[in-house]
Amino acid sequence: MTPYRDLVRALCAEARAADERRLLVLAGAREATYDAAAAALDAADLPGGGIAVVAERRIEGVDATHLPLDRTGDLLGTTRGAVVLDCHDETRPNALGRAVGAVDGGGLLVLLAPPLEAWPETRDGFDQGLAVPPFGVDAVAGRFRRRLVRTLRAHPGIAVVDADRGTVERDGLTDPPPRFEPETPARAEPPSGSGFPAAAYGACLTGDQRRALEALEALSDPAAAVVVSADRGRGKSSAAGLAAGALAADGRDVLVTAPGYRNAEEVFARARGLLVALDALADHDESGHRLSSAAGGRVRFLPPAAAVDPPGDPDAVLVDEAAALPVRLLEGFLGSDAALAFATTVHGYEGAGRGFDVRFRDRLAASDREVLDVTMTDPIRYAAGDPVETWAFRALLLDARPAVDQLVADATPGESAYVGLGAEALLADEHRLREAFGLLVLAHYRTEPDDLARLLDAPNVAVRALTYEERVVAVALLAREGGLSAERRRRMYEGERVRGNMLPDVLTSQLRDEAAGEPVGLRVLRIATHPAVRSRGLGSRLLDEVAAEARAGGFDWPAGVDPTVDYLGVGYGATPRLVRFWADNGFGTLHLSTTRNDTSGEYSVLMARPLTDAGTALRDRTADWFRRRIGSVLADALDDADADVVRGTLAATPASRTPTAASEAPVPPASGAPDLTDREWRTVAAAAFGPGLYDAAPRPFRQLALAHLTGGGGDLSADAERLLVRKVLQARSWERVAEAGPYVSKREAMRSLGAAYRPLVDRYGTDAAHEEADRYR
Repeated sequence: MTPYRDLVRALCAEARAADERRLLVLAGAREATYDAAAAALDAADLPGGGIAVVAERRIEGVDATHLPLDRTGDLLGTTRGAVVLDCHDETRPNALGRAVGAVDGGGLLVLLAPPLEAWPETRDGFDQGLAVPPFGVDAVAGRFRRRLVRTLRAHPGIAVVDADRGTVERDGLTDPPPRFEPETPARAEPPSGSGFPAAAYGACLTGDQRRALEALEALSDPAAAVVVSADRGRGKSSAAGLAAGALAADGRDVLVTAPGYRNAEEVFARARGLLVALDALADHDESGHRLSSAAGGRVRFLPPAAAVDPPGDPDAVLVDEAAALPVRLLEGFLGSDAALAFATTVHGYEGAGRGFDVRFRDRLAASDREVLDVTMTDPIRYAAGDPVETWAFRALLLDARPAVDQLVADATPGESAYVGLGAEALLADEHRLREAFGLLVLAHYRTEPDDLARLLDAPNVAVRALTYEERVVAVALLAREGGLSAERRRRMYEGERVRGNMLPDVLTSQLRDEAAGEPVGLRVLRIATHPAVRSRGLGSRLLDEVAAEARAGGFDWPAGVDPTVDYLGVGYGATPRLVRFWADNGFGTLHLSTTRNDTSGEYSVLMARPLTDAGTALRDRTADWFRRRIGSVLADALDDADADVVRGTLAATPASRTPTAASEAPVPPASGAPDLTDREWRTVAAAAFGPGLYDAAPRPFRQLALAHLTGGGGDLSADAERLLVRKVLQARSWERVAEAGPYVSKREAMRSLGAAYRPLVDRYGTDAAHEEADRYR
């Protein structure tokens, strides 16, 4: 008999008695850990729930659902008696978080790993992904796994077994106190005056879930907005599903959205279950994306970008995993005529509720909605205080937070210190690591555990910060790009993708610049300022310090890589505010994507701030190409882009320079005046001052609009510039232009366009233009 079988039985008995989970680490050679896992699962004698094995191959003798490493997303929304995660081929932080979340109370998480002493220095498939050219995998560090091993050896509820020797390193037993039963709701009767059926409340498993369901009854009122916040495993999606089912049973149309349908599967499962219990399910499609009720109601799914302006005018819109969506997209729901519900995870790898609170709650409060908040704290699938949850929060920094507001409230750019946060120093300073990573979580709606490993181990990544009285008040996550060999640049030009080089990849493969990967860029992956001190210039100060350090060659990369940095770069989902921030900090537009991000619904913009002559040359030639092509793109793929985003990106386009290749078409001179014939100038002037028509010859109007918007603006109001974008550059119909406002009619919009061109004719026009204008003044 395997010596540790008794330990496994004791672990599982303790887990069942406390309704908690336990973690078993089997460390050693792959075959030894597989044999040990089979023996451990046999000894565990797990009741129901099934077993999932996440590995590249099956474990002999184990009856389980097998998932490859790239499909751990399939575990979301499922519950298992045990999950086995093989970390020999890859140690993916995201996969670890998903595996933890799928284990039920009384269950067992089993990690298969190399010997713990060697694990941090064993390069694996995840490390290959961090080895961004020109760095090789040998330059990848093992700090994330060093920290992981340290937590595995320190936390209660975690047993560690040497599978090669069959010996127990630590038993992980906690001798938990007697379990107190959580509050359970009265299942028979709904609250007094309830509009939801008793069966909905009877399906609730905790008092928290019952209170959340009662709050969601407000969705019967189209002016309502309900926010349900909870840590993972508290049943918020189940409560939302019960509410959706109850509303559909009453004939309401409920639209559900989430980052992906898999995030909303529990919502649909509970809605369907309730409709079946009420004998009210009329129909459902095979995909599960749509349920219909006998009363004519329905529950349907749309991805976020489509759900903002959905067909069919739903009665209620339910946004699950709301913290995983960008604020601009969430704001789009506020204009809906439907009742709204936002269910958000407080601490999770798919979005952080803290970021949701900081960045969206003020917008919601400022709306006309009647906002109702409910927080769920009681775990459903395992008991409160579960040691495996506590360990996962620490190991993956799921609960990382920035410094307390009061400690940094007086921070200013002048009183803050610029510091480099080296990975080794962060590994040794848990408090500072949590502060810095907590700010990064706030900065981006999809910061996840993989980013923690990237921060600690990727050879091309650096972290810089501003601190105030030793507290992190602003942080930037930076990635080195470019500096690629001629051979690799040739392969990129011919279609090969290169990891971790976003700007060089787009400029080479899409914009057809084979030399774009030669200069070295430092891309800003994330930048965040503490919410208590935003709008004081701290972000701008941090970028200036990064630029100064880069110019001075201060970035010390591993493997003796040249510290030269030619430009700072950035790519992000374009909003007017963000475009303005980056332009104000010296970044010029290089590219505006022609497709929207499926999750955010935004077009992405690429920008650069040159630091050397090589960076300036790259910026200028790319910007010139942008100026020449953007007019036709706006009238085609970008005809629905936000007018203020277009205005901002055009205004941030660096001044045009003389073409470097004889084959290139001429570009407007540095003054910004367009190259129009006398006849074209007379056509524009006649439309602006007299009886001429824009529709007779749109080309010169487009040329002049581009010259104005890329030349720094001035002379025109914001409304007039939006009119130039929507009608002249995006070629929208007059009806759509008038509808976008502020015009009360198509005729007013047409008159306003003529008026908008008068100062442009005066500013840029030739003698022919001025003579034509004078005929009608």
